[in-house]
Amino acid sequence: MVARAGRIEPGAIDHAAVAGRLTTAGLPDPDLLIRTAGELRLSNYLLWQLSYAEIYVTDVLWPDFGEAELCVAVKSFAARRRRFGGLESEKPAGEAAGKSAGGLSLDGPDAC
Repeated sequence: MVARAGRIEPGAIDHAAVAGRLTTAGLPDPDLLIRTAGELRLSNYLLWQLSYAEIYVTDVLWPDFGEAELCVAVKSFAARRRRFGGLESEKPAGEAAGKSAGGLSLDGPDAC
């Protein structure tokens, strides 16, 4: 509608233009989506923002999803090699055991 109304040139519609008009504008895109109840679909939830997110699926139902299940999901996420759409064959710098995943400690006294 904005382009049709002449308020933006069609050629100016890029990733930043779309992202800036979403309700999540200014917030970082999620790194991890946790789907409970074994659901294997996004259900139109944050489709644009989840393009590079890792997806963790568990059979645990949402009311029963607690700290232990969150810990398993975070550890699974931390063990993944994130490529952000690339095809890199080498391990990215900074990827090591015990690293932080989203601010959560994965080893030591505060570990899951």
